Amino acid sequence: MARKDPVEPDIIARALAKNRLGVPSVVFFGVAGAAPLTVIIGAISAIYAIIGSTAVPIAYLVVAGILSLFTVGFVAMSRHIVNSGAFYSYISHGLGRVTGVGAAFVALPAYSLMQIGLFGLFGSAASGILAQLGVHVSWYTCAIGAWFAVAVLGLLWVDLSGRVLAVLLVAEISIVLIYDLVMVAHPADGTVSFATFNPAPLLTPVVGSLLVLAIAGFVGFEATVVLSEEAKDPKKTIARATHWAVLLAGTLCAASAWAMSVSTGPDKIAAVAAEHQTDLVFALVSPHLPRAFVDVGYVLFMTSVFAALLAFHAAVARYQFALGREGVLPGAWGRTHPRTGAPLLGSLTQSLLAVIVLSAYFAANAEPLVFVFAWLTTIGGLGVLILMWAASAAVIAFFVRNRREEHVWRAYVAPFLAFLLLSVVLAATVIGFGELLQVPGNSPFQWLIPVAYAAVAAIGFGWALYMRSARPEVYMAIGRGADRGVGFFRDDEEPFPPALRDEPVGARSYWS
Repeated sequence: MARKDPVEPDIIARALAKNRLGVPSVVFFGVAGAAPLTVIIGAISAIYAIIGSTAVPIAYLVVAGILSLFTVGFVAMSRHIVNSGAFYSYISHGLGRVTGVGAAFVALPAYSLMQIGLFGLFGSAASGILAQLGVHVSWYTCAIGAWFAVAVLGLLWVDLSGRVLAVLLVAEISIVLIYDLVMVAHPADGTVSFATFNPAPLLTPVVGSLLVLAIAGFVGFEATVVLSEEAKDPKKTIARATHWAVLLAGTLCAASAWAMSVSTGPDKIAAVAAEHQTDLVFALVSPHLPRAFVDVGYVLFMTSVFAALLAFHAAVARYQFALGREGVLPGAWGRTHPRTGAPLLGSLTQSLLAVIVLSAYFAANAEPLVFVFAWLTTIGGLGVLILMWAASAAVIAFFVRNRREEHVWRAYVAPFLAFLLLSVVLAATVIGFGELLQVPGNSPFQWLIPVAYAAVAAIGFGWALYMRSARPEVYMAIGRGADRGVGFFRDDEEPFPPALRDEPVGARSYWS
């Protein structure tokens, strides 16, 4: 009997690596996306300076509360749907496939812009740190160095990226706690004040801008659900990790904002923040710490941004993978490497897009902190906020049709409250978007970005309707991920055709 040659493994696969990530690793991805040290050093001092309100600590607690309500229903739904498409998949199940594809078309540019914008901050910070050491390089050179590292890690094992994030985040959180303790231990006038936790300023007209800027500091925590297919026991792991990501990010930001006000005095924090800007924290702690601790803080600020870059890269690549696997994008995007389980073309596409955009900004001699970091992350953050808002509505619709043994709090009450509160925040963001970009009142950017998101969503709606008529078998796979069994779609939509349930995922791609 002739010996059969061993079957060579395919160079591609259509499934992400299984059982790679436990709760700690998934938490690291979620917290890394929120980038607490970046928010504390960069965003909080800017909010104090720009808004001039003392209510920053309480604002972060309020936003953490809103997102905790959102997370209750979000993770309840994650116990029934395991898909790396996250928001796209949940919206497809809750509000229908057409709306889901529209959400996917919003998600792709939103997460991509968030990630690319962070390269501007990394390049600027790294260039400044190297200049202090006597090495003068451009922000673009530093950004390309980070780009190369992220591009390589994005193609390797996801748990390797999780270990990198773990090391960076433990160091980052440690230095944040040290700085907070130093600031609280040296209060202005010798008195520790809790005045900045007074909620009264939230009743003033600045509350909209305050909450919008605060919620931007949490964008990225939802990266936990994007990793659901690679998690160990995803139904439990994702729920726990998402709650922990919100609580850790909220607690760190609120505590640090309060510690800053203690060190300067609540009545002086806005003026001192306006004077020092992103150097505020370092200016407050440097008189009381050895120089080495301050230098370490600068370095960890840089690595905090790198950790966020890595987390957002993973999110973008997995969104593209989910859409390619289901035929919304060409099937090549729905393939992974058989050894590492990394989404091949999704990772490469994001890396290529990032280097093109960064090179264009550098050629135009654009200021990296304003036009790369501030603009792109703010524009991307609006898209993620739209996705959160739509996902909260999807959770309600999903459980209204069938509660599936979930508690009434998780299925109805918390999602409804989250939807109302996120509606208020989204409306305030859209109305004041020009102010967030700091453009003149007659600038087209006051309305252009929200309209652009509406346009790409409309393109997604049209593409889904076209798929429904041209290739219904592909349309029926939207939002299903690797699960080919009976789904939980809207009652007015045809269930997945029985003849296709056992067909290999992606075998009948629209693009094949």
